[in-house]
Amino acid sequence: MLSSLLLSGAASWAPSLGPATRPAVRAARVSPATAAPLMVAEPARPEAFVGSTFGSNSAMFYRQGMLVLEDGTRLRGVSFGCEKPVSGEVVFTTGMVGYPESLTDPSYRGQMLVMTYPIVGNYGVPDDEVDEWGLPKHFESDSIQVTALIVADYSHHHSHWSSRRSLSQWLNEQGVPALYGIDTRLLTKKIREKGALRATIEFDPAVARGGEPVLPAFEDPNERNLVAEVSLKEPRVFNKGGKFKVLATDCGIKYNIIRSLLQRGCEVTLVPWDTPLLPLLEDHDGLFLSNGPGNPAMADKTVGHIRDAIAAMESGELPVKPLFGICLGNQLLGRAAGATTYKLPFGNRGQNQPVVNLLSKRCFITPQNHGYALDADQLPEGWMPIFENRNDGSNEGIMHKERPWITAQFHPEAKSGPSDTAFLFDLFLEAMGNPALPLTPALERGKYAAPEPKPLSKVLLLGSGGLSIGQAGEFDYSGGQAIKALKEAGLQVVLINPNIASVQTNTEGQGQLAADQVYLMPVTPDTVETIIERERPEGIILSMGGQTGLNCGVALEKSGVLEKYGVRVLGTSVAAIEATEDRGIFSDKLNEIGERIAPSFACDTLDEALEASKTIGFPCMVRCAFALGGLGSALIDTEEKFEAHCREAFASTPQVLVEKSLKGWKEVEYEVVRDVADNCITVCNMENFDPLGVHTGESIVIAPSQTLTDDEYHMLRTTAIKVVRHLGIVGECNIQYALDPHSNDYCIIEVNPRLSRSSALASKATGYPLASVAAKLALGNLLPDLTNSVTLSTTACFEPSLDYVVTKVPRWDLSKFDRVSREIGSAMKSVGEVMAIGRTWEESLQKALRMTDPAIAGYQPHDEFVAESEEELNRSLQVPTDTRIYAIAEAMKRGYSVDRIQSLTAIDPWFLWKLKRINDMGQILSEYTPKTLPAGTVLQAKKSGFSDAQVAKLTGSTELEIRALRKAMGVTPFVKQIDTMAAEFPAATNYLYMTYNGDEHDLDFEDKGTMVIGSGVYRIGSSVEFDWCSVSAIRALRQLGKKSVMVNYNPETVSTDYDECDELYFEEISTERVMDIYEHEAAFGVIVSVGGQTPNNLALPLEAAGANILGTKPSDIDKAEDRNKFSSILDQIGVDQPDWREMSSIADAKAFCNSAGYPCLIRPSYVLSGAAMKVVFSDSDLERFLAVACEVSPDHPVVISKFIEGAKEIEVDAVACEGTVLNYAIAEHVENAGVHSGDATLVLPAQKLFVETVRRVKRISRQIASELKISGPFNLQLLAKDNEVKVIEANVRASRTFPFSSKTLKANFIELATKVMVGSNPPAMRISLLDNEYVGIKAPMFSFTRLVGADPVLGVEMASTGEVATFGEDAYDAILTSMISTGFRIPQRSVFLCLGPLEAKMAFLPEARCLISMGLRVSCSQGTYDFYKSRGLDVHLMHKPLSKTQPNIEDAIKSGEMDLVINVRDSKADDDSKTDGFLIRRAAVDSSVCLLTDIKLATLITEAIHRRKPMNIKAWDEFGS
Repeated sequence: MLSSLLLSGAASWAPSLGPATRPAVRAARVSPATAAPLMVAEPARPEAFVGSTFGSNSAMFYRQGMLVLEDGTRLRGVSFGCEKPVSGEVVFTTGMVGYPESLTDPSYRGQMLVMTYPIVGNYGVPDDEVDEWGLPKHFESDSIQVTALIVADYSHHHSHWSSRRSLSQWLNEQGVPALYGIDTRLLTKKIREKGALRATIEFDPAVARGGEPVLPAFEDPNERNLVAEVSLKEPRVFNKGGKFKVLATDCGIKYNIIRSLLQRGCEVTLVPWDTPLLPLLEDHDGLFLSNGPGNPAMADKTVGHIRDAIAAMESGELPVKPLFGICLGNQLLGRAAGATTYKLPFGNRGQNQPVVNLLSKRCFITPQNHGYALDADQLPEGWMPIFENRNDGSNEGIMHKERPWITAQFHPEAKSGPSDTAFLFDLFLEAMGNPALPLTPALERGKYAAPEPKPLSKVLLLGSGGLSIGQAGEFDYSGGQAIKALKEAGLQVVLINPNIASVQTNTEGQGQLAADQVYLMPVTPDTVETIIERERPEGIILSMGGQTGLNCGVALEKSGVLEKYGVRVLGTSVAAIEATEDRGIFSDKLNEIGERIAPSFACDTLDEALEASKTIGFPCMVRCAFALGGLGSALIDTEEKFEAHCREAFASTPQVLVEKSLKGWKEVEYEVVRDVADNCITVCNMENFDPLGVHTGESIVIAPSQTLTDDEYHMLRTTAIKVVRHLGIVGECNIQYALDPHSNDYCIIEVNPRLSRSSALASKATGYPLASVAAKLALGNLLPDLTNSVTLSTTACFEPSLDYVVTKVPRWDLSKFDRVSREIGSAMKSVGEVMAIGRTWEESLQKALRMTDPAIAGYQPHDEFVAESEEELNRSLQVPTDTRIYAIAEAMKRGYSVDRIQSLTAIDPWFLWKLKRINDMGQILSEYTPKTLPAGTVLQAKKSGFSDAQVAKLTGSTELEIRALRKAMGVTPFVKQIDTMAAEFPAATNYLYMTYNGDEHDLDFEDKGTMVIGSGVYRIGSSVEFDWCSVSAIRALRQLGKKSVMVNYNPETVSTDYDECDELYFEEISTERVMDIYEHEAAFGVIVSVGGQTPNNLALPLEAAGANILGTKPSDIDKAEDRNKFSSILDQIGVDQPDWREMSSIADAKAFCNSAGYPCLIRPSYVLSGAAMKVVFSDSDLERFLAVACEVSPDHPVVISKFIEGAKEIEVDAVACEGTVLNYAIAEHVENAGVHSGDATLVLPAQKLFVETVRRVKRISRQIASELKISGPFNLQLLAKDNEVKVIEANVRASRTFPFSSKTLKANFIELATKVMVGSNPPAMRISLLDNEYVGIKAPMFSFTRLVGADPVLGVEMASTGEVATFGEDAYDAILTSMISTGFRIPQRSVFLCLGPLEAKMAFLPEARCLISMGLRVSCSQGTYDFYKSRGLDVHLMHKPLSKTQPNIEDAIKSGEMDLVINVRDSKADDDSKTDGFLIRRAAVDSSVCLLTDIKLATLITEAIHRRKPMNIKAWDEFGS
């Protein structure tokens, strides 16, 4: 059995996977009022120590150690170091990289170091190589200095080109104990609350030989002279004959301090800590006071020697020599000057401490490691504090007002950490060159003088428009954050955004701040100029609206519009934007500062691009300027493909970049923030799972990076800050790198000078609200003056520390599109993304995979990926696709080694080893049944991210049985907070996640809240409109005074903004996790009806598990969702519907279709966005599709209904209370039935319905609401033909049209529905649709340009990725505005018509005449040409593509001759054939030519163009006023 075997590599399965022999001891909770611990009896919990590691380093067994704190807390962990008992002081560091440097820092002498970042050991330990001065290159002393190391999760398999051994091997070599599997967040919070604690580590002996074991006693290392312990014993000289002679007293000096002086040409004489300095100083140019451990009072000998030297220089006995001290050196100089020191509660340790220069007011991010501080208030005359900690106000450095004497409590030399203050070494050298030169002018450099404020009362914000691939809901979140920040500053906000489904286009914030004026109008230069003329804003923000807003703003600046109206760009200037977007300027800018980019050429013509490709060679990368989401980019391997691709690229961009391919390198990105005073920080760094060649939006992304060393992390961070400063960006931006996996070499890929999808991910991953901060910086605020919105007590000028790991996984819907390649690359195809949080990567990854689709169980082979042969599997590993993660799972199942998979994928082995551990854990689970499953194994599986359903399937059980089993075992998750600072400061928000890798909750569960289940990942069919519904619900709850608890995992959404609710759980939407939260919270109830189909599907299982489902009863929801049940109900209540039958076999299906007559519609139950729905026209159609429908929903019957051609489709959005309708909206589709409602153009109020039809629709709505006893939102879709009304379906939940209905009718349907569901008994809203003086039209947004090979036609399967909506005085007015908002351009020269069905040609005849009368050249395909020519129309013949005859329409489209293509195919056309129509439609999309494929929509648009009048530009609240 696998569980009894030693696994490959350095790890083994631990006995903890077997039955628990004793309960793990839980941490004591200590009352602040008492010193004694209050031991709380808690349920026994089995032993298992982390999600990703299964035993000590290469043993067949694991060894346990016990960390014992002086307050009585006992924490059991697994040993991965030397097993010897020790005692010391427990402290923590929040640094996320740099463990080799930290462990060898002498300032940690005597201390047990807790690393708050949970995953340690990832990149191993380098060798003992020394530099040219004989100093170890990678360490800060000759040995590990900490007494012990304590971490949450140890990586047994390390991966890095510089690694020579594992961390465990190194610790054993050095005799240092180490434990993993401990809740380090619990420990950090305890230290934060009580101060640094004395502790011991005990190990159970392998053999007990009698007698009581000798255990270490608690010891305070600060009572020892730690300085004496770490100081060298004999003087040592480095770089003899250097430019300046530095006398350095060694109190525990870090080697990088010596190196920093040597690199600047100094000779350094290092002397022991107690060496008299005065006799030696005369022969030296300067004195350096080093860092060191412990209590500065223990080094009073050194203080006396410093005092003597100072006195001699003050008296003139000795010439004045510059003096520079670091860390302990600051405290020693302060004590020598006459001040005192004191012990900090828990010290300042880590890499993100913000320090303010009190002279220049600049704020620096500094690495620190000290437990004591100087009381600067006691400094005598002549001395002054120069640096101050921006968080706790403690002293960070002093200086003499006249002498060249200065200190820094922080570490300018870094190692580990940022080197932002390394300039202090240069200042020291300047002072040694001229000791009479005052320090003050140098320290005042860069002091910011705020300019005279310009008038600013109104700001224009440009939105991003409808959602599309590459530009999705993240801009709703960022725009909303910006509005909130601007309103808090007391400004009026004017928003232009036609995305009616977004939260930011609300004008009533339901308790949140909203824009003052919202224009649901196209974000185009002409429209924006008109609005500027109307509103007269003084400022405009371009960085919150994606590429749409950015490009529009640049165009307005270049055309002089902004200057004309006196509008200034706030934040990043247009010049800086162009420097990043124009690849030629960008390259020049980076060359100016000597930064590395891949060899590249910016090309403005096809000929230039072809010439560049010859120079670069193949393969090469092509990128487009001013593009989003990698649009138009690709890795090209042949000249033929290169020319074809560039032709298409130049159709949508004025410039392409041809650059050398760096395929296979790592891709890393940083989010950077800078203010006008040049304070600059990096908020989040992220590493792609996939190597370069896969767009970051297409890759699994991990935050923070997992395989970068301290050198690499901070090399790229320093570069990012350098580049952003040089470009002059103000606000937020993103920089992306390619990093060589075999060296420190890197290249900059690009800089995005705006908020991006990565910005939203980084904000949610860290808790740092990038958009809000960027908006405030655009107004001229400075980073140090802003408050951290999570802690509410520290500054926003800091870099977040994470004590968890975040994994983002994209969501694709490529299976919806025939002929679309499943391969992924440098251009985005994903429609959404998820983010999961865990304390091991395995836990985080498995959560994330499940979040992408309820059908995904976790990391394991999946039906979406099938490889029949080894060759097919190898190709699936080599060529990235949307299912590659499952190809890796399949390969591991088939026995592929990590090395083999790495050679095929170029994915870093660290990630692959982690995946292997999940795979092996699954194999172990499969060896058990529920009756034999040990508690330790269950806990280990849960720590590794396995769901109850996963465990159930592997053990032959059920999800509910496993849930009951683990709860009986005491295996339950813990709730943790995201607080931006790894528990160093308390969090003021409840931004939460759940983990099994912990031992206590971060909060108490007191108030019973109401849970709202969000929509989850954006996908085709479920997008931002459901987030609007979710946000409306939680805002309504808060307005009602009810505690709101949001559950969602989509980083792009407003609903996952922790400001929006009382508690936010960034968690899975599954029965298991929702019930975990429900039970912990003891929630009042759960709302499932506002997040779309995903939460609605949970209604029945949640109720069965004991949850109180608010609103419509789950059994009634099921009656509507189950096609068979719903159809039966309609028959019972006498509501008409198309003929239908439940399908039980192909023979039955054929019989029904032939009886009812083709065409027929196949519909499975519980569908989302028409998934697996199909109109079939023949028996062969039916046979071909039926298997697909059955596979989609095998547990629910498939219903076949008669499809009614030529019918009008009607939509009803409504709210009911106990079956009584309180509010409704009736809208009509422009297109006839057969186009999915999400792809249809929707008109509200309906303009072309008979009065009797409306009356019947209302009656049917009331009947269905009553029969289903609906309490909450619902949606009906109906057909009308010949004044007969038939019901298609009912959705007993909010639909995607609820935002449109609510905003068009100015009545929030979800607010009303929420009041109903929580029992507030709201009155009915009486709406008369006939009273509306304006018309709203919702138009879909498509992303066919990115889906190469997809046929851009509409059907019952949804294809759109977003929507826009605008208003007008009539439908003609509104349709044009809406279409322009989608990117449609009014034809100016020529139109091509290819109308298949005769009825389409007839219907369009008047419009064809209109087009000609407007002076447009109308060309037609042969059949259409013959039809219109015979009726006297002046049309021109264009031959179809396959004829190869000239003039050929495909060539005409690609050469830019056409403005608009109207192509209507025969509804019975074979979807799988590559027809002329397909080639025409695809050519239009690929050449960015406007395309219409529905005859009714084309007729309406043509008539609107013909009637065209100036666009009716009004704000939302002006319509109907």
